[in-house]
Amino acid sequence: MKISKPAQNRFSIDLPLPKKSNPSSEMKASVKLSVITQFFPPDYAATGQLIEELTKSLGFEGVDVEVFTGQPGYAFGDSHAPAREEVGRVRIQRTRATNIWYQRIRGKTLGGVLFTIRAILHLLRHGSRYNILLLTTAPPFLPIVGYLVHIFYRIPYVCILYDLYPDIAIALNVVQKNHWLAKFWQGLNKRIWRKASGIIVLSPAMKQRVTGICPEISEKISVIHSWGNPEIVKPIAKKDNWFAKKYDLNNKFTVLYSGNMGRCHDVDTILDTAKFLKDEPIQFLCIGAGAKRKQLMEEIERLKLNNFLFLPYQNKQVLPYSLTACDLSLVSVDKGFESLVAPSKLYPALATGRPVAVICPQTSYLKQLIADGKCGSTFENGDSEGLAKFIQYLEQNRNLAKKMGIRAREYMESHFSSKVIAKQYLEVLYQAKK
Repeated sequence: MKISKPAQNRFSIDLPLPKKSNPSSEMKASVKLSVITQFFPPDYAATGQLIEELTKSLGFEGVDVEVFTGQPGYAFGDSHAPAREEVGRVRIQRTRATNIWYQRIRGKTLGGVLFTIRAILHLLRHGSRYNILLLTTAPPFLPIVGYLVHIFYRIPYVCILYDLYPDIAIALNVVQKNHWLAKFWQGLNKRIWRKASGIIVLSPAMKQRVTGICPEISEKISVIHSWGNPEIVKPIAKKDNWFAKKYDLNNKFTVLYSGNMGRCHDVDTILDTAKFLKDEPIQFLCIGAGAKRKQLMEEIERLKLNNFLFLPYQNKQVLPYSLTACDLSLVSVDKGFESLVAPSKLYPALATGRPVAVICPQTSYLKQLIADGKCGSTFENGDSEGLAKFIQYLEQNRNLAKKMGIRAREYMESHFSSKVIAKQYLEVLYQAKK
């Protein structure tokens, strides 16, 4: 394959600048926050990991936080965690889990419904202890809890929209756009959003999408990106990394995809890229699970490709080593989902000090983000040849890869660290409480 220097991105959008805020200690102490999310460590679900980092950072900022969550559903052999736990200024209360058919969509839906009911009952009993609620979309219909508690106690609430439903279900052809369930869900969303004191979305495209559905709430929508923790994930040279040694990754240029391989992610472009590079000294490493993992494994086996290694999700203590056991990180969003999801895996990948290659549609905000950080490159869905050339180019230009990695780390620390993002959340919470 002829190797040429990858073309620069020519796509430009305006990304929101981080909000500047400096609430006083009295303001911070006045926030009595209840965070409602089904997933929280020891679960390894991404939403739970993010919320743990956020609540710790808010606690360090002087905010009293209580987390109402469920027992582990995705943990590493731990089916039970303490019902009550306290870490600094963060109190954690876990309700019992519902693990019936948990590997199936119906079972997960049932578990989400039961958790939502328990959250409503919990807040109806103890709602007077808080003066603001923060709710995730895990499960997707959880924000209804904020709406109902607001009616009973007049407590303001803020919704974090990690994923947009029913839009994702419609895009996946799980339900038709004109189906009564989709219309009912969208109508319920509008009612919840209108009553909310704040809406947090993860990308400019998601804000556009929500504003298009419900224009009157535009002013209360804040774009706050996901984040990484530079204190936990630090650059480690592969030669000094026990994880890289354990899986014999030191002698090959390693391309890592770590995280969920779900229905909204593009694995086809990754597969086709591996075909182009099957005879090169390049190793693909996939760590995680998801709906498309089995499909990808079956294709790798059918094609008899020997440049792929699959590993399960790693324990949190292993992540600083598994994430840095590579030379390049991959992130992907499938076509049609650019305004519906925002990949949280990007930000820890930046923290590793490695360059990043992102597969995404032409209209994705990720193109501008990577261009601004000068920390990698982006490729349209299906451009496996372009991605393969980029991987080869970095494999043969290690100094360039190293410089991109340094810029990635600097970019994350200045824009997307948990400390930076926590201050943006605190500003939204304080404004919502007024």
